[in-house]
Amino acid sequence: MTKVLLTGGAGFIGSHTGLALLQTGHQVVVVDDFSNGNAEAVRRVAELAGLGPWGQAAADHWAEAGPGGSRLHLIQGDVRSPQDLDRAFAVSGGGIGAVLHFAGLKAVGESMTQPLRYWDVNVTGTVRLLEAMVRHGCQTLVFSSSATLYGTTDTVPIPETAPLQPINPYGYTKAAVERMLTDVAASAPGWRIALLRYFNPVGAHPSGRIGEDPNGLPNNLFPFLCQVAGGRRQRLDVFGGDWPTGDGTGVRDYLHVMDLAEGHGRALDVLLAEPPQLLTLNLGSGQGHSVLELVRAFETTNGLTLPYAVVGRRPGDSAVSVADPRQAERRMGWRTRRSLADICRDGWAWQSANPQGYRSNEWHPTGELIGAQQVS
Repeated sequence: MTKVLLTGGAGFIGSHTGLALLQTGHQVVVVDDFSNGNAEAVRRVAELAGLGPWGQAAADHWAEAGPGGSRLHLIQGDVRSPQDLDRAFAVSGGGIGAVLHFAGLKAVGESMTQPLRYWDVNVTGTVRLLEAMVRHGCQTLVFSSSATLYGTTDTVPIPETAPLQPINPYGYTKAAVERMLTDVAASAPGWRIALLRYFNPVGAHPSGRIGEDPNGLPNNLFPFLCQVAGGRRQRLDVFGGDWPTGDGTGVRDYLHVMDLAEGHGRALDVLLAEPPQLLTLNLGSGQGHSVLELVRAFETTNGLTLPYAVVGRRPGDSAVSVADPRQAERRMGWRTRRSLADICRDGWAWQSANPQGYRSNEWHPTGELIGAQQVS
């Protein structure tokens, strides 16, 4: 199996994907600056993967895979730092065979007020990562892209061939990185790159042990909804009741985060098994649900009532975004398997078990954690 580097692997999607990769036999190296991720998530991933309990700050039980060495490593580092990336590529003798790039900022609304920060982290961070990959002889990359690239479109569901017309700085940065990766793929033989355009990943691992835990006020609908249900927030604000949709609220394609995690594994399998290529795929369910439909599904599934208020539209949003996922099924045999009810049940299981997110039982490592040792 392959030794895989996950940038942003302590975040929501990265942690679930790391678990999926470990469960299929890969070795995983996580590099994360914990700006919107948490080391506790990685500790729990190890436990869920059956690698044994990690100790708290002493990290005294990093699971060993036998003579081959440790199957999971964590490096605290910034994707914009060449030194941090070199440390990650060198862990346990090096040999990184592929990179899954999750590190980045992802909130549409925040990107409208902090565009320079988004361009720095999302674009400059990817430049630094590609430079590190060249230094270390790695040419296989799965990139965490986004359906925000499509902007406002009359085509629903949206195929990969739809025009790219982002309407917010977050989307612009994803489009810029896709353009850069297209240029890189054409610049030299041997590159294997997958551009995975996510729609709306939500939910949590069914164990309730890992889930979405944004720092500060959530910028995305589902974690905010869960926090309202758990009493951490007073009410849910629904941005816009006058969109051209059935009930006036925005329509999105929600997919379970574990379906998304498995999609990354399938993309990696395809890249490693086939000749060098640039692969562009939507990852979505192909079904749209309005915000109010999601609220009602959450209430029905979990026997709850959620207070909400319809407020003004949020800058940078669009009315409808639903995937055409047929290419993903054709190219890699992937489609979503979990329902909206599964999403609501698993998301509430996570929130119920972790009312303060990871902070209620948080692991605070210091310095660099490698194998069975902690190095400050």
